[in-house]
Amino acid sequence: MRIGIIGLPNSGKTTLFNVLTGGHAPTTAYAGGAFQVHTAVVPVPDNRVDTLSKMYQPKKTTYARVEYADIAGLSGAESDARDVAMSGELINAISNNDALLHVVRVFEDETVPHPLGGVNPARDIAMLDTELSLTDLSKIENRLERLEGSLKKGRALPTFEEEQKEFETLSRLRPHVERGQPIRDVELTPDEEKRLRGFQFLSAKPVLLVLNLGDEGKEPSVEYPHQKSAITSIRGRLEMDIAQLDNDDDRAMFMAEYDLTELSVERIIRQSYDLLGRMSFFTVGDDEVRAWEIHRGATAIECAGAIHSDLARGFIRAEVVSYDDLMAAGSNPAAKAHGKVRLEGRDHLIQDGDIIVVRFHV
Repeated sequence: MRIGIIGLPNSGKTTLFNVLTGGHAPTTAYAGGAFQVHTAVVPVPDNRVDTLSKMYQPKKTTYARVEYADIAGLSGAESDARDVAMSGELINAISNNDALLHVVRVFEDETVPHPLGGVNPARDIAMLDTELSLTDLSKIENRLERLEGSLKKGRALPTFEEEQKEFETLSRLRPHVERGQPIRDVELTPDEEKRLRGFQFLSAKPVLLVLNLGDEGKEPSVEYPHQKSAITSIRGRLEMDIAQLDNDDDRAMFMAEYDLTELSVERIIRQSYDLLGRMSFFTVGDDEVRAWEIHRGATAIECAGAIHSDLARGFIRAEVVSYDDLMAAGSNPAAKAHGKVRLEGRDHLIQDGDIIVVRFHV
C-alpha cells in the first residue's frame, strides 16, 4: 500500500511525512519547489499484534506496512491561483500511488509565507483538485482522439470491440471531468473500472484531506463532499517535534501538555486503511506473529496467496479463529474446545482480525 503526500508549497507536506515516518526530511520554506520524492516504509500500529506477540512469544514480530511518498514539485504562482504547474515526472510520481494525502494549510505564520499571498483552505483544495482533473481530461481527450482514428478503420481490426467499449467508457467520463467532477465520484460498473485501471487517473484515487492546523489547533469548517474521500486534521509542527523525540517519557509529557491523546500517525494510518478498503489478518506461531494487509472482502484463498503463492496453489482448507474469540478463550486449544476455530473453504470471506492457518498440499 503506497500513499502519496501532495499539496501546495509550505502547506506542511514534509512535516506530515516526518510525523508519519519519524523522519528528518528538511522542512524549510519553499523546499518543495524542485521536484523530489522522499519515501519511507513504516509499520502499521496495531495493538492486536502486540497482544498476540505476548501470547505466543515468537522469535519475530512483523507488523503490516505502508509506504509514504512525500511528493514535492507542485508550485503555485504567487499572484495567480490558476497557475499550477505539473510536470510529466510529477504526474508519474502521483500516479504511482494507491491513494493521496492532500495536505491543506490552515495555519497563519508570517515567517512561512503562503505562495498565493494568504491562507484560504477552500481555494487551495479547489485549486489542486482542478489541476488533477485537468490532467485526467488531457489524458482522456488524447486517448479518445487515437481511438477514433483506429475505429474508423472498421471491424476488421482484431481489437475493434474492446476499443469500442473503451471509447464509449471514456466518452461517458469526459463530460463529468470537464465539469470538474473527480472520477472517483462517477458511478462505474466493475467492467468499466477494470477497463480504466491502466490509465491511473489522478482524480480517481481515494483522497484523505489533511488540514494542517499549526500549533494553535483551531479547526475550521471544511466540507469535501466526494466519494472515496475523508477529512482529518493534524497539528503539524507540534506533532513532528513529538514524533522525533527518542525518549518515551518526553513524548508522554509533551502530549499531556498539549492535550494529545494519540499521535496522528495511528489515526491517519487507520483512516488510510478505511479509505482504501484494507484490513489486517494474522498468522501466529513460535517463529513469527505477523499482520498481513489485504483488501476487505478477501477470500481465504486470496489471503493464502498473500502469504505465499504455494499456499494458494495447493489450498485445501483454512483454519480460522477471530481475534476476539481467541482473546476470550485465552489460547488456541481453548478456542478449539469452545468451537470457535472453524475449517473454511477457499471462498470463505476473511474478516478483519481473523487468525488463519492454511492447510495445503503441493
